[in-house]
Amino acid sequence: MADNARAKRLADLIREVVAQKLLRGIKDPRLGTHVTITDTRVTGDLREATVFYTVYGDEEERNAAAAGLESAKGILRSEVGRAAGVKFTPTLTFVMDALPDTARNIEDLLDKARQSDEKVREASAGAHYAGDADPYRKPDEDDETDDTAE
Repeated sequence: MADNARAKRLADLIREVVAQKLLRGIKDPRLGTHVTITDTRVTGDLREATVFYTVYGDEEERNAAAAGLESAKGILRSEVGRAAGVKFTPTLTFVMDALPDTARNIEDLLDKARQSDEKVREASAGAHYAGDADPYRKPDEDDETDDTAE
C-alpha cells in the first residue's frame, strides 16, 4: 500500500500530464479547448486513476468529448507512464464532473429563497402586531401577595 502523500502527488502529476496532452498533443477535434480537467484521484495501491473533467457546451458536445477521451485513453496512459516513472502505470477512467451542475442547482435554489424572502418582506411592510407589543404575561404585584396569604 502506498502512502496518501504519494497517491496525491501521482494524482497531481496525472492531472497535469493529461491536461497538457489534451491541450497540445491530441489532435482529436472532439477534445478542443472546451474540455477541462478538474480533479484526479488515485487508489491507495496506485493501480487506478479517476480523472474528472467538465465540458463547456451542450449535451452533444459532452457526449462527443466523452467518446474522444475514451479513444485517447491509451495515448494518455502511455504519456502518464512516461512522466510518472512508476513500476505500474495506473489505468485511467474518465468521469464527467458533476460540480458545475450542482453549483447551478444551488444558485437556482438561492434565487428562489431570495424571491421568497422578498415576498415576505413586502407582505410584512405595513403589518402590526395582532395583540400587545409584548405578548408574554408578567406576574402582577397583587398576584404575589395572594399566594403568600394562604
